[in-house]
Amino acid sequence: MFKISEYLFITDFYRLFKEDGLTSEVINLFQKIIYDYYKNNKRKFPFREKISPYNVLVSEIMLQQTQTGRVSEKFLKFINKFPDFLSLSNVSLEEVLKQWKGLGYNRRAIALKKIAEIVISEYDGKLPDSVKILKSFPQIGHNTASSIITFAFNKPTVFIETNIRRVYIYFFFHNKSKINDKEILSVVEKTIDKTKPREWYYALMDYGVMLKKAHPDLSKKSAHYRKQTPFKGSTRQIRGKILEILIKQGKIEIANLQGVIEIIEKEKVDHILNQLEKEGFIEIKEDIIYIRK
Repeated sequence: MFKISEYLFITDFYRLFKEDGLTSEVINLFQKIIYDYYKNNKRKFPFREKISPYNVLVSEIMLQQTQTGRVSEKFLKFINKFPDFLSLSNVSLEEVLKQWKGLGYNRRAIALKKIAEIVISEYDGKLPDSVKILKSFPQIGHNTASSIITFAFNKPTVFIETNIRRVYIYFFFHNKSKINDKEILSVVEKTIDKTKPREWYYALMDYGVMLKKAHPDLSKKSAHYRKQTPFKGSTRQIRGKILEILIKQGKIEIANLQGVIEIIEKEKVDHILNQLEKEGFIEIKEDIIYIRK
């Protein structure tokens, strides 16, 4: 919860912003509020230590749709097993999936391996410090590319994620609803601390985590808010089960798959297998499923 001094700062901020708009005084006060909180409440994660382009890439891909607590443990095990682009590019997809187990959204694992192969073969083993180039890599859109550039190279970029969105809604759009990310990004660009962007975005994210507890409905003001669908029985759960079986057994006949994962609809199984094959996870030979080598 807020201390009295923090509340007074925020009251002053709202008054100034309402009266004067986005002036330098308002921006400075906003940055002070965020940094003052961060100074006393910064979160510690292994991916915020020993920063390198490779480590940042791995953590940012892992953090897509996965909570920081789960990522922290997996991140350390992953980089201990595959410490650099070369080791990740040379290992089998099966081994990558073994290390990825528990993170979900397994297509990120195959994307990460493909990125490592691209970096080794096309960029002499060095991650490019270009948003445009990173956006051409699998599983990397504008926000992920920008966050990688900022965290890996400490260069100012403009991006948004759940916690950052929450902060800007709270400070700049709290009286609105259905707020589009384009509106928010315009303010992000004007308020970024260009002298230490890495630290600034860490501070924003940590403040956003606090706001989630204090004001849980803020995210619903976003035009992009979607209620999460149940995991049980979803395509995502079934995909994960199929890959888990293959990691344990090495292969399985299609005819035996339905009984193992308790699915009645053959059409659903066929559709999921077709997806996995197209995405490069599996290969099917004579009705036997294998993880692609």
